[in-house]
Amino acid sequence: MRITPLLFLATTLAANADTPVPVPVTEADFRQIEMARAELGQLLFYDKVISGNRTIACATCHHPRFGTSDGQSLALGEGGIGLGPSRTADPDNLPEQRIPRNAPALWNLGAHEFTRLFHDGRLEKDASRASGLRTPLEDEMVMGFSSILSAQNMFPVLSGDEMAGHYEENEIAIAVRQGIITAPGGAWDKIAARVESIPDYRALYDQAAPETRGRKLEFSDVSNMIADFVAFEFRSDDSPFDAHLRGEAPLTGAAKAGMDLFYGKAGCADCHSGPFQTDHNFHAMGEPQLGPGKGERFERHQRDIGRMRVTNDPADRYAFRTPSLRNITLTAPYGHAGAHADLAAFLRHHIDPVAGLARYQPQAVLAPFDAAKPDWALLDGKEEYAAIAAAVTQTPVALSQTELADILAFLGSLESPTARTGRLGVPDHVPSGLPVDQ
Repeated sequence: MRITPLLFLATTLAANADTPVPVPVTEADFRQIEMARAELGQLLFYDKVISGNRTIACATCHHPRFGTSDGQSLALGEGGIGLGPSRTADPDNLPEQRIPRNAPALWNLGAHEFTRLFHDGRLEKDASRASGLRTPLEDEMVMGFSSILSAQNMFPVLSGDEMAGHYEENEIAIAVRQGIITAPGGAWDKIAARVESIPDYRALYDQAAPETRGRKLEFSDVSNMIADFVAFEFRSDDSPFDAHLRGEAPLTGAAKAGMDLFYGKAGCADCHSGPFQTDHNFHAMGEPQLGPGKGERFERHQRDIGRMRVTNDPADRYAFRTPSLRNITLTAPYGHAGAHADLAAFLRHHIDPVAGLARYQPQAVLAPFDAAKPDWALLDGKEEYAAIAAAVTQTPVALSQTELADILAFLGSLESPTARTGRLGVPDHVPSGLPVDQ
């Protein structure tokens, strides 16, 4: 009997009837991107002209060499020099602090199901808002963003620690400090004006985005192109796991055993469900806290209470969004604060978060930096770590070393063979003439 992909899928589902093995993804699961727009977005993604001091690009913290993250637990944005784990503080322009959370990977964010972004989900689709989005800007939110992925781009460029720059270092930083963001002449206008002032960009917009002809560029025009590039470049659905689901090349050996555990006994799919291994929900998993924490500048604490910062619901304390596991083998360190540098250690922590937190020893990847708030200030504070542990609701799962190794093998099957290079890759140069992070 001929084994067709459909018959193979039916057989696989029947053999794993007690597990929610997903169906293969298709073109219908993704936004369709025009190539000219993706190519323009590629240049903007790698161009440092959109940062306040012209020293940081989107790619600085989301580089394909590091799985679309940056290889550090907590990045050094403004005031950092270099790329990836070797990035360090600029002695002539020291950062104010580390970025409070680990730089998330960008895989498959062009898929329709990604409707919540950031570790705490503070940006999400909301049909009740005029803009269709719920964001921290609320009433100041403007129209024109083509997708939630495009709207995501508006936050890093406004952060003094990430891209805008500090105090009065540049005109964008000044506008941000004054709270002039969306108004005419505000921070977004100034970023768009920089792009428009470069003739090559203006010509590319006239070709790729005819809707911008005859008017000045707006920030949403810049953001939309970057989003189209990310959606195209970092689409990842050609892994061995995808081939398995499509009936093209069945998983075997440890990877197959790990898949059965993942969707069965280990219970991983309770949260890491669906085709991209995420339920897009929020869970308290007892992750160690390090770095400056997430708070306002005037707050002295170093806590990060996760989703509760958005909802003010105590039930959401220390809960963070379930990340997709696509290409997870490339995206270390792991956790909202990057507390785990090793995937096996992260997995051992996850199957019993309370015990994992109790035995945790620092293994983060942090650039040398004499921060005002010590990186591990909370590690010695029993009260905060007890609160993190108390928020965990997951029942521990007992797995043998062999079973853990099998799950790691399955996670390896989620890696795309093209993930390390991307589709368009890193451009040799960008229209601004600024150096490109290779």
